[in-house]
Amino acid sequence: MSRPVGRVLTLLELLQSGGTRTVAELADRLGVDGRTVRRYVDQLVDLDVPVESVRGRYGGYRLAPGTALPPLMFGDDEALAVLLGLVAGRRAGLTPGDTASETAAAKIRRVLPARLARRLDTVLDSLAFTGEPGVFAAPDAEVLLALADAVRHRRPVSLRYTDRKDRRSDRRFHAYGLVAHAGRWYVTGVDPEIEEDRTFRLDRIVTVRPLTGSFEVPDGLDPAERVLTGFADAAYRYEVTLRIQGTVEQVRTRLPASVARLEECAAAEGKDGEPWLRAEVRAERLDWLPPLLASLDRPFVIERPDELRDLVTEFADRMASFARRA
Repeated sequence: MSRPVGRVLTLLELLQSGGTRTVAELADRLGVDGRTVRRYVDQLVDLDVPVESVRGRYGGYRLAPGTALPPLMFGDDEALAVLLGLVAGRRAGLTPGDTASETAAAKIRRVLPARLARRLDTVLDSLAFTGEPGVFAAPDAEVLLALADAVRHRRPVSLRYTDRKDRRSDRRFHAYGLVAHAGRWYVTGVDPEIEEDRTFRLDRIVTVRPLTGSFEVPDGLDPAERVLTGFADAAYRYEVTLRIQGTVEQVRTRLPASVARLEECAAAEGKDGEPWLRAEVRAERLDWLPPLLASLDRPFVIERPDELRDLVTEFADRMASFARRA
C-alpha cells in the first residue's frame, strides 16, 4: 500500500473514532501539513464518505450521517473484540434474530486482511466454552429497537404479547428498562391502565407500536433488580419461608435475588453475634432446596412447608449413610 493511500485510510479511521478532529490534530497524527489533510478529505468525499467541515474555534472535520455506511476499519484488537462479542452473544442467546450474529461475523471476516483473518481464526478455533449454547428463542430485532427507543424517550407503546398459554393480547405499556438475564431479554415497566408493575419476555412480544404522550420513571429505579425481584415474587406451587443465620452477603452466595427475598428478622442476633435473616422462596419443586441449604452451611430454621422439613431430613440421612461407607 502506497503511503498516501495508507494515510487516507488512517484519516478515515481517525474520523470513525468519533467527534470532531481539528486540522492541526489530523496533520500531527498523519505527519503531513494542513493543506495535505484537506486534500485527503477531498479524496474521501470523492469516494462518497460523508465527511463534513465544522467551522469555528474548535472546528475541523467529522463524519456526517450518510445514506451509505462508510468502509469500516478495525485494528487487530478491535476486530477480535467484535467477533468475540458476536460469538459470545450468539451462545448466550442474546443476539436478536436467528442468524444476525452469524451473517454479521461472516461479513466482517470476509473483508479482513488475510494476515488478520488467520490470527482471528486461530483464536476462534482454539476457543472452548464451559456451558452449552443458548437454547432460548432470540428476540425480534425490531421489537428490541422499538422498546429501546421507548425506554430512552419515555414514550408509551402498545404491545401485542403471547403468554405462556399461547394467548395473545394487546397491552398499553410504559417501558422503564431492558434487562438481559440468563439467556433471555426482558422489558420491565408498568401497565398504566391498571397501574400494576409488569415484566415481559421480549421473545413473546409480537409487535411494538409507539403511542403519543410521555411518562415519568420512578426515581432510583433499578430495572435489573426489579426483574430479579419479580422472579422471586412470581406465583409458584410452594411458598417457602426460612430463617437463616448469617449476613446478606453470605446468604446471597446461594440464594440470589432472583430466587429469594431476604429481610432481617425481628430477633436481632444469635448467640454468637451473627444476625438472622428471613428468606422467602417460591418454587414449583422442593427437591433442589436441601442440597442448596447444605452448600450454604449456615444454621437455618424451616418455617414452612412441612414437606421441605421432611426432604431435608431425608437428604441429611442419605448423606450420612454415604459418609459411613467404607
